Amino acid sequence: MIPWDVVEVKIIDEHLIAVTFADGLQGKVYMGRLINSKDAGVFERLRDPSVFEQVHIEHGTLAWPGEIDLPPDVMHDEIDRRGVYVP
Repeated sequence: MIPWDVVEVKIIDEHLIAVTFADGLQGKVYMGRLINSKDAGVFERLRDPSVFEQVHIEHGTLAWPGEIDLPPDVMHDEIDRRGVYVP
């Protein structure tokens, strides 16, 4: 397992997710800014709460249906520095 592999995920509020990585680092991922931006692209689908709630771990990465995912190494680095990742 790679240290930045996501091993646990939990939705804690609207557009806010708690994550735990393989090395024990814990933090939050706030998706609201990206989801609601005019340049959301595929992430626009996550505006639908029923889609957002389908977050899961796929190969150590946060993922949603439709091949939507986030880079775990970047999330890990930002959470290590700031406690939160805001793409």
